[in-house]
Amino acid sequence: MTTSERPACAPLTHWDRARLVPTRRQLALAVTLAVAGAVAINPITMNPFVEILGETLFVGMVLLFGFIVAGAWRQTLLPRWVAQVLAIGLGAALSPLVVQMLSVHGDFSAFIGSPHNVRGYVLVTFGAAIVGTLFALGALYRERDAQARAEALQFALERETLQRQATDAQLHLMTAQIEPHFLLNTLANVQQLVESGSPRAAPVFRSLIAYLRAAMPQLHQRTATLGDEERLVRAYLELMLMRMPDRLTFTVEIEPALRALPFPQMGLLTLVENAIRHGIDPACDGGRIEVGARRDAGGELCLWVADTGVGLSEGTGTGTGLRNLRERLQVFFGPGAIVALLALVPHGVRAEIRAAPAAA
Repeated sequence: MTTSERPACAPLTHWDRARLVPTRRQLALAVTLAVAGAVAINPITMNPFVEILGETLFVGMVLLFGFIVAGAWRQTLLPRWVAQVLAIGLGAALSPLVVQMLSVHGDFSAFIGSPHNVRGYVLVTFGAAIVGTLFALGALYRERDAQARAEALQFALERETLQRQATDAQLHLMTAQIEPHFLLNTLANVQQLVESGSPRAAPVFRSLIAYLRAAMPQLHQRTATLGDEERLVRAYLELMLMRMPDRLTFTVEIEPALRALPFPQMGLLTLVENAIRHGIDPACDGGRIEVGARRDAGGELCLWVADTGVGLSEGTGTGTGLRNLRERLQVFFGPGAIVALLALVPHGVRAEIRAAPAAA
């Protein structure tokens, strides 16, 4: 590929331009160290303080420039930190020499022949080398520490993203396991009416179609709420009421303030379906179902489905549906989420969900 064929968005450069601009902190520190150095060597020299300050400021800026340029140069001969330390050493040796040569108008023999100038050069060079090296090492340490924190933060963010994706995948898998069970049970109810020749088969079938049209989009929502679940439960119970109008009554009471809370799809519906299948259907006289949700005094979310059906029997609560629901709730709300089954007097079952509500 020729130079003219290279993408315009990726120009070749030997410099990291982001590193070529010193930060305010670096400039302030260089000036502070220059002033401190001038104050420290002023009693040793015979030069005016302003002259010494000018020299240390010049040296400090040269060292800072060398440090920045060495850090921005994209070369492969040396590690970047080695190049920066060498640049500090070179700057500490040359910049005081430049100042001394200016003071003697470029006469190197005059510089060598003046013990005062040589002593000043040695003092400034030695001090600049030590202070500049410490400055460089400190800056490199802070940069490395900041890079380590950034990498740790990035790792934590990636881990959280992966955990969230795994949680979402697990929730969708569990929902997919429930949907066929729910749909097959509902269609079986319609089949019973058709096979028995009931005149109510057609109205129930129409109600089922209307229910599925309204409910199916909600089953696949990624951000379902308790209000969505309430509408789904009402539609299901109204469908069951058409199937057995003389054997079923129900109420659904969800506190309005809770309807916007995130809630796993079909969580309440699973309990309602169990109440119909294991409580109301086997009962000779049918029964009543009460569905509700509130927040208790401690802020915990409490939902329940109570029925006046046949009550608890051996093996109740060990089925796939309830086990799946418990796992989904713990994935969604955390390990503190529970599903409890309580016997009612004289007969019936109250299924309760307790969990700390997820953030809306």
